[in-house]
Amino acid sequence: MSKTYKAKVNQTHDFSFDENKISALNSIEKLNDSYHVLHDNTSFKAKVVTANFNEKKYVVQVNGNDYEVNISNELDSLIAELGLEASVGKKENDVKAPMPGLVVAVNVEVGQEVKEGEGVLVLEAMKMENTLLAPKDGVVKSIVVQGGDKVEKNELLIEIE
Repeated sequence: MSKTYKAKVNQTHDFSFDENKISALNSIEKLNDSYHVLHDNTSFKAKVVTANFNEKKYVVQVNGNDYEVNISNELDSLIAELGLEASVGKKENDVKAPMPGLVVAVNVEVGQEVKEGEGVLVLEAMKMENTLLAPKDGVVKSIVVQGGDKVEKNELLIEIE
């Protein structure tokens, strides 16, 4: 049985798809998170503009139009049905790498005040740039990495106090 995913586009349109539909998609990856997609004999140019891996939120540009896409899997749907989404992740003081990757940019400095949800670091992983966000309001205590560093999953990147 293949995994099922749901996508909500611009908070108005809902789509469901599974791994078989994804595999059957006729797409060619180009440069810089760009793709050429054929669907029902129609050609589309698609590009991932922004990606927030932690929140599963993306902005995708298709033929020049931007679309906000939220993707969820079966577990995410079950957690939402049970009303547990607010308690899923405990708040951390640290920003850690959610996956192995390359630090593209550090957007804060030691001593800088940050707000919860503010982009503090850009991590490239799987040919996509992911903006990592401050987990809480606070002050940047230390920055362990710099642009160009390779990092492993769960590696400490930034401490916030």
